[in-house]
Amino acid sequence: MIVLVTGASGFLGQAVASALVDAGHEVRTLQRRPSGVPGVTDLLGSVTDAALVARGMDGAEGVVHLAAKVSLAGDPADFRRINVDGTRIVLDAAARAGVARFVQVSSPSVAHAGAALAGVGAEPADPAHARGEYARTKAEAELLALGRDGDDLHVVAIRPHLVWGPGDPQLVARIVDRARRGRLPLLNGGTALVDSTYVDNAASGITAALAHVDRVHGRAFVLTNGEPRPVGELMAGICRAAGVPPPRWSVSAGVARAAGSVVERVWAVRPGADEPPMTRFLAEQLSTAHWFDQREIRSALEWEPAVSIDEGLRRLAASSAR
Repeated sequence: MIVLVTGASGFLGQAVASALVDAGHEVRTLQRRPSGVPGVTDLLGSVTDAALVARGMDGAEGVVHLAAKVSLAGDPADFRRINVDGTRIVLDAAARAGVARFVQVSSPSVAHAGAALAGVGAEPADPAHARGEYARTKAEAELLALGRDGDDLHVVAIRPHLVWGPGDPQLVARIVDRARRGRLPLLNGGTALVDSTYVDNAASGITAALAHVDRVHGRAFVLTNGEPRPVGELMAGICRAAGVPPPRWSVSAGVARAAGSVVERVWAVRPGADEPPMTRFLAEQLSTAHWFDQREIRSALEWEPAVSIDEGLRRLAASSAR
């Protein structure tokens, strides 16, 4: 089918667009800079440009909507403009173009209110209690997308958790950079159990959601490798794969949350050039359990992750050695 992928210049977006091309689909991508994905047709611009979105949607049969503002800090208006208003523009264009299949790529943070999530499924998105502007606006976007589900437009929400792999400019790059500079603490000893998702598995799961949306539409699913590990062990594995010493020092989660509150107030007045070193949301993510029951999504999508965490770390090490 003809598939429009938004946000295909991002790490996960590139992987999804590549997977769709490999599956034999005709893929168009829409994002601010070239996707770099062989075999796709790039449209350059923003999902807030209704005319451009309509042009990309013309003749499309499926949409995978990944474009979003992803950050720990920033102007709330920017998050809303891209994550909420942009999603509405994409949904409106899909409905007008007669698109039948729509995958909203969301985040487990849309249902995170600060407490541990252990062995749960996709809890309802909750903008009122989600932590931070990214999570709040993604929660609103997910509810908006699922609210458009109907007989003509089938919508499913997929929430990949902690996507990583070779070339990852966010999770892996920041862990490695901070570890190299000795600025990567473990919170409460790094014992919190967390799920993560190797990038190829995230892409194949999203591709499966597009293929099976007719029978799973109207629902949300969390997607992970299904191999929860202590967060300190996962970070150590990434560091070793990149050839840098893993984190050794630990601080309490309470201290980290307090520091995050201070940093957030400073960042609101004088934003730094990079992501803030700590926020309350980040402190909670690093110190509370986040792992999810994967039986439902694997059954519903007839999908299994193909790359284990250990194999993913081997691939990361091989990539880092080049």
